[in-house]
Amino acid sequence: MTGAAGYMALSIAFAVALLLGAALLARAVRPAARAAAAGTDLRGMLAPFRQARFRSLFGVLLVNGVASSIPATLFLFFAGDRLRLGALAGLFLIVYFCAAALSMPLWVSLARRLGEARAWTFSMLASCLVFVWAYFLGEGAALAFGVICALSGLALPPALLAGVMKQAGQSGRGEAACFGVWNWGVQLTLALAAGIALPLLGWWGYVPGEHAGTAALAGAYALLPCLLKCVAASMLWRAPLRDC
Repeated sequence: MTGAAGYMALSIAFAVALLLGAALLARAVRPAARAAAAGTDLRGMLAPFRQARFRSLFGVLLVNGVASSIPATLFLFFAGDRLRLGALAGLFLIVYFCAAALSMPLWVSLARRLGEARAWTFSMLASCLVFVWAYFLGEGAALAFGVICALSGLALPPALLAGVMKQAGQSGRGEAACFGVWNWGVQLTLALAAGIALPLLGWWGYVPGEHAGTAALAGAYALLPCLLKCVAASMLWRAPLRDC
């Protein structure tokens, strides 16, 4: 019953957020549609990759995006087979998303003070310091995992990365193409995460629903994303975007 209640509450929260987002989107859909129409041809969509700054940033996006998508792909497996807390999975997700929503003003302020690129770097490193501890959790560690969910939810909102990405783009047609390619890259990371994590777990001997192989599951869930985020932070630090 606890698991069902958790998922029901998550569904309600998601529905409310979806309705609010749709209302806000409806107010800006016409300008957005005009901007998107300006760069829908293939040549226009490939134009951003001619810029070294955009290529560097897009690489950071892919590496960091895969790092963030791997835990999302493996969350239910980790909560159910590693922690034996599958019934609380919905509640953990609520904690995560609530923390993410509440942290928005903090990141807006930090991005204004440090710049979006530096704030993004700080966010990736802070996520590693928090999330790596998930590897050491065992069965029944509900409170500890709840704390990790809350703290890891305090990640930089993707919307704030528009300021960083804009530094690598142009205005008008070029800017629309940059945003289109950027959104495509976000979707690509989800596919890459599943294509990387799931075959690795099978190779390492993990079988969903069984207790064997959960050490490999914990490594893929917690350690691999932290490693990738460190790589992404290093790439971002070396990218020509430090002034933004």
